[in-house]
Amino acid sequence: MWLIILALAAAVATALWYVHAENDKYMLKLLSFMLWGTTIMVLVDHTIPFITEGGGEFFEITPEATALSFVMLAVALGVWECALLLKDPKGVIRKKISP
Repeated sequence: MWLIILALAAAVATALWYVHAENDKYMLKLLSFMLWGTTIMVLVDHTIPFITEGGGEFFEITPEATALSFVMLAVALGVWECALLLKDPKGVIRKKISP
């Protein structure tokens, strides 16, 4: 389930970034790269045991796997939000004081 949810989130983030690529003030490119990196990591994590152990279950569809995939997605969104707050694209946190 990790792979399915993270790949879906990565595809949505990539589509949003592509639509707003000229003006990427919300750093959707960073979110897209983080989600694709996580998706590739999970794909390798599932593929290596599948090959070495001779098959078995490739997609783990359990409540624990679903919960873990949403936790991984929440962490990626949290890191993206922290980076966005540090950049402060609208200048809300660091208001410019005019003399």
